[in-house]
Amino acid sequence: MNKAVEIYVDGACRGNPGPGGWGVLLRYQGVDKELSGAELNTTNNQMELMAAIQGLNALSRSCNIVIYTDSMYVKNGITEWLPNWQKRAWKNAANKPVKNQALWQQLEAAAKRHTIDWRWVKGHSDHPENDRVDLLAREAIDHLLLALQAKG
Repeated sequence: MNKAVEIYVDGACRGNPGPGGWGVLLRYQGVDKELSGAELNTTNNQMELMAAIQGLNALSRSCNIVIYTDSMYVKNGITEWLPNWQKRAWKNAANKPVKNQALWQQLEAAAKRHTIDWRWVKGHSDHPENDRVDLLAREAIDHLLLALQAKG
């Protein structure tokens, strides 16, 4: 039987593009594990995608998952838009190249081994887990910028 896991994901960016961070909360049988990371020159959408990728890649075996995201871009992209992008050779409805194609491909690869229910939650609306992953993403940016300052 596959494990049942909840994953909460969020990304943040200071400037768009600019320094960005991602945060993940994995919950299994009442136990939480937090992950985060940051990049210097990125976008909010890239960090939203990276959070989902990192959350899925943190799992060592196939699981039944509910992923909560406040990004309609991520939720709609993986559940609705991806098959059409692939059919159109990674072109969007306007026949332009799909932005963040490499990240979408990473997310698809990470998601393949799992059964996933993608759920949208309203961001910045006092949802405790979403607030937590938002904080993790913003703190990851702070840590990155402090490390860069320390290097001089």
